[in-house]
Order: sequence, then C-alpha cells, then structure tokens
Amino acid sequence: MDRKIERESVEMDVVFVGAGPASLAGALHLARLIASHDEAVARGERRTRALGEVQIAVIEKGGAVGAHILSGAVMDPCALAELMPDFLAQGAPLDAVVTEEEFLYLTEKRALRSPLIPPPLRNHGYHIVSLSKLVAWLGEKCEEAGINIFPGFPGVEVLYDRDDRVIGVRTGDKGIGRDGRPKSNFEPGVDLLAKVTVFGEGPRGSLTKQLVTRLGLDEGCEPQVYSLGIKELWELPDDRYPAGRVTHTLGYPSDVHTYGGGWIYGMRDRIISLGYVTGLDYRDPSLDPHAEFQLFKQHPAIARILEGGRMIRYGAKTIVAGGIHAMPRIYGDGFLLVGDSAGFLNAQRLKGIHTAIKSGMLAAEAIFEALLADDFSARQLRRYRELVEGSWLMRELRRVRNFHAGFRHGRWLGLANAGLQFLTGGRAWGILDRLGTVPGHEAMQKLTDLARRDAATSRYAALRFDGKLTFNKLTDVYHASVAHEEDQPPHLHVLDTNVCATRCAVEYGNPCEKFCPAAVYEMVDDGQGGRKLQINFTNCVHCKTCDIMDPYQIINWVPPEGGGGPDYTGM
Repeated sequence: MDRKIERESVEMDVVFVGAGPASLAGALHLARLIASHDEAVARGERRTRALGEVQIAVIEKGGAVGAHILSGAVMDPCALAELMPDFLAQGAPLDAVVTEEEFLYLTEKRALRSPLIPPPLRNHGYHIVSLSKLVAWLGEKCEEAGINIFPGFPGVEVLYDRDDRVIGVRTGDKGIGRDGRPKSNFEPGVDLLAKVTVFGEGPRGSLTKQLVTRLGLDEGCEPQVYSLGIKELWELPDDRYPAGRVTHTLGYPSDVHTYGGGWIYGMRDRIISLGYVTGLDYRDPSLDPHAEFQLFKQHPAIARILEGGRMIRYGAKTIVAGGIHAMPRIYGDGFLLVGDSAGFLNAQRLKGIHTAIKSGMLAAEAIFEALLADDFSARQLRRYRELVEGSWLMRELRRVRNFHAGFRHGRWLGLANAGLQFLTGGRAWGILDRLGTVPGHEAMQKLTDLARRDAATSRYAALRFDGKLTFNKLTDVYHASVAHEEDQPPHLHVLDTNVCATRCAVEYGNPCEKFCPAAVYEMVDDGQGGRKLQINFTNCVHCKTCDIMDPYQIINWVPPEGGGGPDYTGM
C-alpha cells in the first residue's frame, strides 16, 4: 500500500524519536548550544560561521508528552543540574526530598531491616519524582526554546538512503481499519527527513530494534537483558508513610533463582509509589510478574502500610539492565542512540533518569560539532562515543558493568558478585572484566521439571484478588487508563500463531498468558476442540515484555495508531 500513497516529506535538521528525558534534554541542550554560538559569532567572539535557524523536532507516540512515561522514581539530580543549574527556581516538578531510608530483606512472613543501607541504594537528598510530570515540564522548556514537539506521531519506519545512511523516520498512518484498509478519516504518515536522527524510544524501542538488526550494531556485544517494573500509586488514609521516606526490599516473593525486589516511595498528599521489579531472565515459564507483585503486597510488612488505603493508578514498564557490555554501537551515519535505547541505565542503583539526561546532552554536543562541520557521517558522529567515554556517565556505568549478569547464578552469588565488583571497580567475582548475559527468552526453561511447575502453580492458586489489596490484571489495566482505537490493525504481530496452540503449549505452557502484565494474550477455545491464541491488544500498556520474553521470538511489538495506549500522565 505504501507504494501507492503520496506522502508529505518534511525536512528537519535534527529529529529526536521519543519524548523521554534523554531526547528532551538533548533537544533543549542543542537549541541552547546553537543560540549561544550564534550570539558569540554576532559579537565577534567566534570566527566560525553562525548556524542560523536549525530545525529541531521531537516526535512522541503518546497523545501528550509524558503520557507513556513511567518510572519509580528516585532521581539523582546531578544531570538535571548540569542541564539547568536553576531547575528548582524554574519550577521543576519534584515531589519530595529523600529524608528517610530503609532496606528490608523479606521472608514469607518477616521483614529483616538492614542496619546499613547498601551504598548503591543510598538516596538521601535525592528527589522522589513523577517522571511523567518531569518530562512534561521539560517538553514545555523545549517548546519555549523553539523546538517542534509532535505528540501522537509514532515513528514506524527508519528511512535510509542507498548506502544505508539514516536519513530520517516515517510516522505512522492514521485511520487504518482492522482489515488493513484505509477508513474515511485516513491520514498518511509523514516522512521526516533529517541530517541526524536521534533514537530515544526507551527500552526495546521498535525502531531501534530495526536499526540494530539491519546495521549489526550489536556485533561483539552481550545480549541485552531486561527487568519488568510493575507499579501502583496508593492514597493512604493518614500520614503513616511520610513524604520523603524510601524503602527498598529484597527476597520474598522472588525465589532464589529469580532477580527481584520491591520499593515504596513516600510522596506528597499521602500518596505512595509502590512497585515490584522482576528480572526478565527468569527460569520458570509459569512465573507471573503481576502475581509476584500481588504476593509482595500481601506480605505483612507491606499490607500494614496499605491497610485502609486506595489504589488509584497502575502501570508497567520494562527496564534495560544489561550494562555497558550489552550496549550496541551508539552512533552511525546519520544517527545516534540515547537513554535506555542505548542501554544507559545503572541497574545496581535502579537509576536511569540522570544517565538518560546526560546521554542526551552529550548527543547534543556531538550534533552541534557535526552541524559546524556540516558532516553527519559515522566518522564525525563517533565524537558522541568519545564524549560518553570521557564523561562521568561511562565511569559510573563501568563500575557496575557485571551487576545483573551475576544474578544468573542465583541471589546469593549475585549479591556476592555485587559486593566484590563494588570493591574492584566492576570486575565480576573480583577478577573477570566480562561475565556475560543470557537473554530472557533463552534463560526460560521448558516444562521438564514438573515439580517446579507444580510448585509455582499451587503458589498462585492460593492468590485471591480481593479488590482492596490485590487486583487482577484487567482491574489494573483499567487504572492505567488504557485507550486504543479498536478498529485498527493489532499492533502485536505474532508471526506464526500455530506455534502457540501446539509447540508452545507443550514446551512452555503458553507463558505469554503469564508474563504479560495486562492480560493481552489469552488461549481460548477454537470451537473445534482445540485452543487458539486471542490477542486483546486494546489492553496493552506498552511495556514490551512480550517482545522480550516470547521463547520463540515470534512476537513483534510495533506502535499502534498515534496516541493510543496507557495514560501515565502525572504518574
């Protein structure tokens, strides 16, 4: 159909894909660098040419900036202070300053308080934030600087020239029916052409995935690994958990073979952010991260905090956790990768906002130099990698480069490795520079160990959703304010559904029904005595877990029609 459609081409100088903290910080920093440079040229302080009006655009698949942004989150403000030293005076929407901290090891019934806070989890003086609110505020700052922001315009295709140089992106068509045919309100996507395209789509970005595969950006890298964070906001009836208090947990309900841990962050107005992280390289195909979160809330120490409270919001998002050995090449002819799309997250500290902002700023500095040189080749844009290598960003990530990989061998060896690498600057077991990662779909084992499968099944069989403390997936999806136009092609592409009812059912027990935190995938009666896969795509919260964890890698997540999905505004 594309061959017959006449598409508008819009020429920009720089296009950022995804309005997250990395892209918005990069766009804002670039605009300021250009303005400062041209002012210096006008004053005669620089002898290079003025750059003049440089067109910078940010496209975002969510209906508003921040609508698809979700994080815990406790923010290290160091990068924001570099971007905007007076961020407090400028009204950055920060919720509370961390004043109290605790670290708990949970058994099934008890909570053991650590006398010391592990150094990576020390957050005193940092800021508890709604990342959705923060990026909305950054979006406003970008617009004030003359940057074009286009919410509701997902990037669906990378544009290349004959030499495989990236020359821009195509945005998604609107008004396509479920049958794939244009409706009366059909509106073709636009080809946004750019000298440099910056991919900041977050974890497992759909365009970044295409780019990495086509250009072999991951050659020589370890496989990227992920975790899944599931979050609820609760309104408490009193001040039992004050603003500024932070709790992190380890242990229950995760088994010793599964990476996992919880958090509670006290916010203003008796609101708490509550969540649980499960490593998406677990072994047991019957494991259900959403059920793990419900068990976490039933722990006596957590249930006491929530008693009498009200759950008001829900969300789920994957977290990139592979470290620098899993980072793809972050530059090439006409493009750069920033933020979680590049793998810039400190998995040990559970922090990626400050690293995302810093990566966006360094990308802006590399683009600024490329604009001055009028050269957008890989040779010129390699400067981005040099800037990253010379910054605190890479020094921080190098010290934790084998953190997540250590948990392949279980909780206790993982913790021992974390302690040793803290002492040796990142070496695994204190001696190895590179431990290696295993992608989640390969780590998942087949249903050959019936004892483990039956134990997990009986464990969840006791779980009841009471609508007060625990909630089923559909109730939680409602609280994510998910909205997709039903009359559109499903954005979850299963390349061979026959695998689901036959091979996958036998070998893995259809794990998509478990690992999806939004009840998107469901095996139903096919009317002929068998089973078939039903995809409830309108439930999708855009976490990308299915794209990551499908054991046959036949699920391909692509953006739905612009603006569709969850609404995490203010969350």
